[in-house]
Amino acid sequence: QVQLVESGGGLVQPGGSLRLSCAASGTIFSIYAMAWYRQAPGKQRDLVARIRDGGSTNYADSVKGRFTISRDNAKNTVYLQMNSLKPEDTAVYYCMISTMRDYWGQGTHVTVSS
Repeated sequence: QVQLVESGGGLVQPGGSLRLSCAASGTIFSIYAMAWYRQAPGKQRDLVARIRDGGSTNYADSVKGRFTISRDNAKNTVYLQMNSLKPEDTAVYYCMISTMRDYWGQGTHVTVSS
């Protein structure tokens, strides 16, 4: 069984920064990819950023240049550094890891508001 624990969400003013973390524990074999998704109220869950086991990354167009995904393989942890936050970034953020199957975190709330 694999468990994901997210942290780092909260309330921030527009233009501010937050860093999300997601630590995976349990019986983990090869992790092929780690990713962050987000879901705003009334909207579908969308990919924000993904990092593959080789280190390649891809981002949603709306966050390019502002968000950075990274991973610590020794700790089975993925991070999302979010800078220049905008009100439209407000959502519940979920981490996901792909091993033999996909596992999801419980979600962490990010609210960008003045």
